[in-house]
Amino acid sequence: MKWEGNRESDNVEDRRDDGGGGGGFGFGGRSIGIGTIVVALVGGWIFGINPLTILGLLSGGAPPAQVQQQGPAHRPPADDRMAKFVSTVLADTEDVWTDVFAKGGGTYQKPRLVLFRGATPTACGQGQAAMGPFYCPGDQKVYIDLGFYETLRSRLGAPGDFAQAYVIAHEVGHHVQNLLGISAKMDQMRGRVSKVEYNALSVRLELQADCFAGVWAHNAQNARQILEQGDVEEAMNAAAKIGDDALQRAGGGAVVPESFTHGTSAQRQRWFDTGFKTGSVKACDTFSTRNL
Repeated sequence: MKWEGNRESDNVEDRRDDGGGGGGFGFGGRSIGIGTIVVALVGGWIFGINPLTILGLLSGGAPPAQVQQQGPAHRPPADDRMAKFVSTVLADTEDVWTDVFAKGGGTYQKPRLVLFRGATPTACGQGQAAMGPFYCPGDQKVYIDLGFYETLRSRLGAPGDFAQAYVIAHEVGHHVQNLLGISAKMDQMRGRVSKVEYNALSVRLELQADCFAGVWAHNAQNARQILEQGDVEEAMNAAAKIGDDALQRAGGGAVVPESFTHGTSAQRQRWFDTGFKTGSVKACDTFSTRNL
């Protein structure tokens, strides 16, 4: 991926030296036990609908308590190569989505990307590195512990800088869903449908974020020719490695479609590819299609 020398975003917040956060999870005054946390992490660990939202659902649907950020935000060090990479990818998503929204008559509100280690407070509750990257609609921020990229490479078998960019683009896709009101409609279904039905809606939400990641890649390539040979294959490989069926097989368990929250490997690849080939937000309507 051709990224060095490109614009870096000013919307990156470095909390890696803040010491993380202690204590447990608090949602609506409820205490969440470790068993519930494990269920949430399995269900939403990677590229997922915010695991904090899953925790809220499992605890009875109470909204997460608001958490105030501690201390002033600061930028990452200029010589931090990985921070520079994610800042550049975020800037590229800003450029693409600003243009896409403008062409549709709207205004894109840029999210912030928070770098942290271990744990950090969010407007959705306490964030943990073990959750993998996630987006919190409450504060419109993407959260990532950069140690996740080593997990992506070594444990999940998805190396490459464009696979790493796909992670950011997917989470920004959730931000786009939030701006378009799609996430709010999803939240309205909480408690109104069965767990299996909610999981099915979650799959459609996740596949749409994959498609939006493809829309970013399409438009970024057209505008700036960022792709190198093998980049698209890196993203498709990453999509395959984090399909629900692949993760369940890797965990040594049976494949249980009713428990899927993100979609199969084939579905994730298909929807990223749809966004990449069309560059169209309208082509990413996973909620209307019968064939995922």
